[in-house]
Parts: sequence; C-alpha cells; structure tokens
Amino acid sequence: MRKRIVCTVTNDLNYDQRMIRICTSLSIAGYDVLLVGRKKKNSPPLQEKSFGQKRLNCLSQEGKWFYIEYNIRLFFYLLFIKTDCYTAIDLDTILPNLWASRLRSKKRVYDAHELFCEMEEIISRPRIYKLWKRIEGAAVPNFNYGYTIGNCYRNEFNKLYGHDYEIVRNATVLSNDNAPSKEKIKHIFYQGAVNEGRCFETLLPAMKLVEAQLIVCGDGNFMQQAKDIVRANNLEDKVIFKGYIPPAELKEYTKSAYVGLTLFQETGKSNYYSMANRFFDYMHFCVPQITVNFPEYQRVNNEFEIAVLVDDTKSETLAAAMNKILQDDTYHNELEANCYLAREKYSWQNEEKKLINFYKKLFG
Repeated sequence: MRKRIVCTVTNDLNYDQRMIRICTSLSIAGYDVLLVGRKKKNSPPLQEKSFGQKRLNCLSQEGKWFYIEYNIRLFFYLLFIKTDCYTAIDLDTILPNLWASRLRSKKRVYDAHELFCEMEEIISRPRIYKLWKRIEGAAVPNFNYGYTIGNCYRNEFNKLYGHDYEIVRNATVLSNDNAPSKEKIKHIFYQGAVNEGRCFETLLPAMKLVEAQLIVCGDGNFMQQAKDIVRANNLEDKVIFKGYIPPAELKEYTKSAYVGLTLFQETGKSNYYSMANRFFDYMHFCVPQITVNFPEYQRVNNEFEIAVLVDDTKSETLAAAMNKILQDDTYHNELEANCYLAREKYSWQNEEKKLINFYKKLFG
C-alpha cells in the first residue's frame, strides 16, 4: 500500500512552484501526496495535478486572526484524515502538524525553506518576533526529521536545535523548454514576493538611472508601498506590475528577460542565508542576474559566474549593475553561456533524488 504524505502551507496552491515540484516528484515516486493550503476570496480554480490538493476556507484573510483561524481549521482537518506522515512547510503550519502527529502517533517532517523568525517582517516587530520564537522553540525540537534549502540554513538548525537536516535546494526542473528566447528585449525582470526586505525602496528609484523597463511578477505585503514609490518618482512608464502570474505564463516572462533580480536586505539571517527559487529560475532560462553578495549565492557564482554580485543595495549600486549587463553585450553573453553549465549541476532532477531518498529512509 502506498504511503501517504500530507504537506501543509498557508498560501494559495496554484502559484507555489516549489511545492508543486516537491509534491509532483513524490507522487511520481509512488507516494500518495496531499497538499493543503488556503482559499482566498479571489482564488482561481485549482489546476489539476498528479497529487491531491485541498484548500481550507477562512473568514479572516490576513494578519494574526488569519493565522489563528487557519491553524485551528488545519489542526482539525489533519486530525481526521488518513496519512502516514505530516510535513509542515515552514513555521506557520508547524503546530497543527505537531499536535496531530502526536495524537495519532504518526511521523512528522519539517520542510524549512525559510529561517522564519529571521524574516524582515518578523524581526522588525519585537512582539511578533517573540511570539514566533516561542512557537519555534516549542515545536522545532520535536521535529527530528527535516530538510532545508542550503548549507547555511542547515547549520543554523544544527546550532539551535541539534538537527542535521538534509539539503534539498529550490532548483528548477532542467528542460529543453528553458532555453532563452531569441527575441529578448532589454528589460529588467523580478519574479517573486513583493515583500518587505526585497529592496524595492532602492530598486525602484534606481530605475531613473536605467534606460529600460522593469517588469515585476508577484505580489506581497510591500505592493502598495512599491506602487507609491513608483508614483512618487514618476516611473509609471518604466515599472510594470503584473501581479501573480500562473507558472506556465511566468515561464514566458522569465524566458524573455534580459536581466533578472535576486535582491534582499541584510536585515536578518533568513535573507542573508537565503537560496531563492528565482535565483535558479533565472539560471535555467540563462538570464544573467544581479544578486546580493550573500554566502549561498556567492558559493554558486564562484563555481559558475552567472551574476553580478552587489555588496550593497543602494540605488546607485543597483543602477550601475543593471547598466553593466544591459550595455555590455559581450559580458551579457558570457554570463548567459555560464548559465548553461550551472543549470546542469543545479537542477531539480538532481535535488529530487535527495528528496525521494529522504522519505525512503524515513519510512524504512
């Protein structure tokens, strides 16, 4: 009989490329997989996948009341469904998984693709930080099995809780479809969450010094402020916000980009030790990128020069980096060629082997 794995997130499942990759790979490997998330008021219908999907309705849509309501609903949902393993994706769903797994004597796994308490939106709010840190301290020590996205995160979990978690990177699926577009237009591209700590305060004003458009695909807690900055700087013609884009459509935007952006403020360990999905997406579509000079990105760039690493995210620094790639075609082509080499090593086909092996060992 197939082992069943239930994974839980707090987002709307259609746009979570990382979890779609993970759940698809586990399903193909023979596991019965269910991904549980939330349903928003404007959620589009779920797209058909090879794994099961469930969205929970909540009256509250944001803030602390959403987290409280969602965790209560999630706990009772998990308590009465068939499963062999509960997998909590990040800290915001960890308590229902801990309680349900204890009450039902099932295996539990922590999938940590953030240092949750070290995110900008958490560490900048002392009371919120204290609350989440209590949750982390109460829950994570009880998750002996887990995986995370890079060496730096693994070292942190080992230092804090003595867990030697596996590493499963957020790498993109290697595919011939990921070849760069021959019709590239010289524009800058950002994909991902438009959140605090992603440098929009300095990136957007930098566009005054760059003769190209910036296309932003994503949404988040900094979107309104980002739009205000664009208006204040009269950049409506240079900065285009597309909002959330389905993965298939997002692929076309990424493929046609000339320069990608992977930017974080150094305001917490989660950012500083990060290994973002978009870093690999740009790599796989052979899009040279501008990336913060943080340890995980530096490690890859030392192997394969695919990016301009910036030591700070001031507007002048970002503008200079963007112009360097935009204006020097030879340099752009060198970075693009290096992406072809890097993506052979950093591909989901290599990472999924570690994921599948992890669950094989877990179930014995």
